[in-house]
Amino acid sequence: MSHAGPGRPRLHAPRRPGNTARAEILDAAAELFTTRGFATTSTRLIAEAVGIRQASLYNHFATKNDILVALLEDTVAPTLDFADDLDGTLSPEVRLCALAWFDAAQLCAGRWNLGALYHLPELRTEPFASFRSDRERLMFRYRELAALLVGASDPRVDLPFRLVESVIATRADTGEVDASLPETVATAALTVLGVGDPASVTGAARALVVGVPGELMPDAVQVPVRSSEVG
Repeated sequence: MSHAGPGRPRLHAPRRPGNTARAEILDAAAELFTTRGFATTSTRLIAEAVGIRQASLYNHFATKNDILVALLEDTVAPTLDFADDLDGTLSPEVRLCALAWFDAAQLCAGRWNLGALYHLPELRTEPFASFRSDRERLMFRYRELAALLVGASDPRVDLPFRLVESVIATRADTGEVDASLPETVATAALTVLGVGDPASVTGAARALVVGVPGELMPDAVQVPVRSSEVG
């Protein structure tokens, strides 16, 4: 197989999803980080997986850490935005269920299981401080809503957030997740807090998740509309 000359920006035709080189770089890095490992993946390997020169990659990301930060931020930023937009007049049960549903769906939706990278030792270092802060802020949202249901001193306030992130392990164990998993996890988050009739709550939460504009959600997050919701 012949190699391209140094003056050519690509080694071969684009083969990654995404409309930009940046999106292709992120997809390639996500695959390599989750399958090969972050420490053993170099920017050279990422560039080769995209089909660009290593120097071209640096036009988009200065370091490998910057690539990982961008990937991780994309796993929490949409959920934080969703939480910020929830109507504060809704019951805490509905808001918690909708948040858990949307968050679990986000973690299930990506091509690569990026949540599996949350516990990398590198994430304890300064370049990832912003991501750690955002994830802690999201955790606080769960605790805040759970505390409205069971009280701030109840140890169960931490369970909804942990239940949602359990989908990461499910993906790692099975390689895929059932489309109903986000709803199942959201319902479980209510059950562990002692909500007596979770079915009535999930109906309202479902409407909130379905109502999110499609361009703000990956295709895999889209919630199919049931026949009872039509007409």
